[in-house]
Amino acid sequence: MFPTRRAFSAASRQLASRSFRPIQPSARLYSTESATSTTEQPATSTPPAKASTSTSSNSNTTRYARSATKATKPAMAASIAYEDIVYQPKGIAFEDAKEEDGEVLDPATVDWTKSFYGISAKPVSEKQFKFLMQPVEEKDIEVKPDGVIYLPEIKYRRRLNEAFGPMGWGLIPKGEAIVSDTIVTREYALIVGGRFVSQAQGENSYFSSEQLPSAVEGCKSNALMRCCKDLGIASELWDPHFVRWFKKNHMEEVWVEHVTTKKKRLQWYRKGDVDVQYPYKVSK
Repeated sequence: MFPTRRAFSAASRQLASRSFRPIQPSARLYSTESATSTTEQPATSTPPAKASTSTSSNSNTTRYARSATKATKPAMAASIAYEDIVYQPKGIAFEDAKEEDGEVLDPATVDWTKSFYGISAKPVSEKQFKFLMQPVEEKDIEVKPDGVIYLPEIKYRRRLNEAFGPMGWGLIPKGEAIVSDTIVTREYALIVGGRFVSQAQGENSYFSSEQLPSAVEGCKSNALMRCCKDLGIASELWDPHFVRWFKKNHMEEVWVEHVTTKKKRLQWYRKGDVDVQYPYKVSK
């Protein structure tokens, strides 16, 4: 048989009338230094030494100073000079590599769609090596909305021109373009000084037949970028350590909103250079 409602109310009044003694939590030592000193030394009424107080205050001061340093942001440049935008060749490396180490076949007699003639037959000169492997300037790196960093294809062409000279290198198609509903691909080979360097599959997306010619040209540029990896050009962009460092120090995420659908998403931009393109706008 269950108790009545009157019995429940009477029990509640009796519990409320009783006085309970609050439970004091036992003291715990969360510091390793405090626990060690309590165990090794007996408890006395002597106050702690002043040195420990000054040490703790100094550590607190240092800690707050560090946090203040982290909160400081680097100052952004007020303006960009014209010399920082216009391309200026740093030098010509192929002049020191004109000595011939043997005969080279006439490139016109080689079927580059099938041949790998001259691969690894002769390394580049020391000056060419320095031009090819020189670090990428931070201002030249671009950021895609999905967070992928890349170097514009014109930067690869300029680096090849500096190392091997205009008309000292070329891209040869290894086959016909393959066109699907939304993507076009084609394989190219990079030839330098009449010797095979590397080959890669270029790809590019398109959404209408009017965009197909531009997609084929973009496919060639994509293949050039991939071929240049074998020469070490812009190798930082494939280095995970560099990618994480660049993303942390030079990139930021911004909430954007689609103008038509009103859907929001996160997109990546360079710090201080947020330029949201249509059909998106900065979300409020």
